[in-house]
Amino acid sequence: MTRSFSLFQVLIFNFFFTFGFIRVLSLSSDGLALLALKSAVGEPSAAFADWNNGDPTPCAWSGIACANISGEADPRVVGIALAGKGLSGYLPSELGTLRFLRRLNLHDNAFSGVLPPQLSNATALHSLFLHRNNLSGPIPSSLCSLPRLQNLDLSENAFSGHVPESLKNCKNLQRLILAGNKLSGEIPGGVWPELPNLVQLDLSANELTGSIPNEIGTLISLSGTLNLSFNHLSGKIPASLGKLPATVSFDLKNNNLSGEIPQTGSFSNQGPTAFLENPNLCGFPLRKSCSGSDRDISRGPDQNKPVDRSKGLTPGLIILISVADAAVVALIGLVIVYIYWKKKDDENACSCIRKRRFGEEEKGGVCVCGGFSCVSGVKSDDDDNNGDYEVEGGDGEGEGELVRIDKGLSFELDELLRASAYVLGKSGLGIVYKVVLGNGVPVAVRRLGEGGEQRYKEFAAEVMAIAKVKHPNVVRLRAYYWAHDEKLLISDFISNGNLAHSLRGRNGQPSTNLSWSTRLRIAKGTARGLSYLHECSPRKFVHGDIKPSNILLDNDFQPYISDFGLNRLISITGNNPSTGGFMGGALPYMKSSQKERTNSYKAPEARVPGNRPTQKWDVYSFGVVLLEILTGRSPESSPTTSSSMEVPDLVRWVRKGFDQESPLSEMVDPSLLQEVRVKKEVLAVFHVALTCTEGDPDARPRMKTVSENLDKIGT
Repeated sequence: MTRSFSLFQVLIFNFFFTFGFIRVLSLSSDGLALLALKSAVGEPSAAFADWNNGDPTPCAWSGIACANISGEADPRVVGIALAGKGLSGYLPSELGTLRFLRRLNLHDNAFSGVLPPQLSNATALHSLFLHRNNLSGPIPSSLCSLPRLQNLDLSENAFSGHVPESLKNCKNLQRLILAGNKLSGEIPGGVWPELPNLVQLDLSANELTGSIPNEIGTLISLSGTLNLSFNHLSGKIPASLGKLPATVSFDLKNNNLSGEIPQTGSFSNQGPTAFLENPNLCGFPLRKSCSGSDRDISRGPDQNKPVDRSKGLTPGLIILISVADAAVVALIGLVIVYIYWKKKDDENACSCIRKRRFGEEEKGGVCVCGGFSCVSGVKSDDDDNNGDYEVEGGDGEGEGELVRIDKGLSFELDELLRASAYVLGKSGLGIVYKVVLGNGVPVAVRRLGEGGEQRYKEFAAEVMAIAKVKHPNVVRLRAYYWAHDEKLLISDFISNGNLAHSLRGRNGQPSTNLSWSTRLRIAKGTARGLSYLHECSPRKFVHGDIKPSNILLDNDFQPYISDFGLNRLISITGNNPSTGGFMGGALPYMKSSQKERTNSYKAPEARVPGNRPTQKWDVYSFGVVLLEILTGRSPESSPTTSSSMEVPDLVRWVRKGFDQESPLSEMVDPSLLQEVRVKKEVLAVFHVALTCTEGDPDARPRMKTVSENLDKIGT
């Protein structure tokens, strides 16, 4: 009997062992590789709560994205997104077996150890985001055997060794961010000519030495900021950096660079902060002049000896000096007389220029007022602005001052006043003009009004707060002009209209250019810009009026947020704001014939009189914009009721559709129905939009979270 029972136990054991083994074997090879990641994490984590080895595929697991691949019977893993989950442990080499993995996003965790070289076997990988971990060791040279690698962010880890020469093999690399590590040695020069698509380079906060390679000047696609700050770089700044695009900002501070800052090309666009904490640097835009020190050094020992004057001056020389003195006195007298009459003429001409140039007479045509100048002189107020902007004209008390906020745009006041100007639109937020400067560069000029004479300091403080906002998806303020009878804002001109016209057209017809990928790019860029305004700008701005007409587009359909901070400026100048707004605008930005109602985009609590604007208002408005991008429908204001807390029809309509499980084809813009492959992406954006448009402000996410969630879609 005992023997029979033992045999029965063996049979039961074999059954369960075999069954369990078969369950594990039923999991796809991608799933087994992911289980290796789960095992490599030091402590159990809720991030892996639904990672069950009994599932046939890992496609339903949290943080995992799959896609159908041609020639593959089952969906394959294409994305891992486990950022900010508090994961520790190491990165297993099995991740390299994920042949179709496109995006690995493990940033903001606590992974340690080395980056496994076997990761280069995941040949479909195009984005590797491992920033803000504790990874160490050298950057594997095999990493650039990944043929599709576009985004590499290893910043804020503990990587050591040199910047690998093998980076030159990353032919498709667009973003290289290695900041905040322990990289040492010189920056290799041969890498950069091989990276024609690089748009972002950040090697800051390392231990790099040597000089800046001339070859970095060959990065013709670079944009944003070239950041080499907080290293130990030495030598002269290569003049070749002046060949970089004019939109590139330099950050070379806190190094050991020396010599004169070159004055060619892109260097003319840089402010002094780009070169701070380099004691041996001199020249513009720093206040340290090179000429004086150079002259002192060039003097030989004999030149420093006192001149022997015992022999006295000859009579002929005395006569010559007397004649010269008389001529100088006469010349000074003529100059004084000329300046006096010139100033009188200028004072009489200024009011004419302002009235004709930025007055109310313009009817949409060209207004040219030439031959006059309101500039009485040029002054530099370095004590007040630390060299970050220049003041032209005026008396220092807010009278006739043109303040150039940065060096990215060089022009004179009389050039601005005499240039051809085109009236683009009028609203409660001012008249807007397109002005083409003498060098052919167009700018947008907004005329705010004539009030606020006694509030110059308050106005200037607000403008400078707006000017400190520098983000690729926010319209850049370049200068302003203040006088008792005139206030102007000069900003970048964005050339391709606004989102309202791109969605609905000027005659109500949608643009044929807005494919799904374009719409998703606009949504992502707008979210990044708004997140920056909320989280990173000096004032942590609340925009308060997010809507399609305030989302401007360039020729590549990159979005730019406009009109932030204007209501405060309008209140200072004494005007009454209304629903318009064209900061950075142009003729294509003007509102379409289908009137856009501002309340259609406002949060329910924003319609209650007396409520102060909050960032959650912007989140709601952005959600409505997302719904318009998805559906192609313009939101209409809710019917007038006794309550002002009603939500727009569009939000209610979409929520009702999801509650009733209506087909997605009934809600999405018909022009997108041909793009069947993006159904999952469209659905994901719908969910983001519905989260943003929650009625309870506390239930809405921060814009930072919204931006991060959108960035995960379609990558």
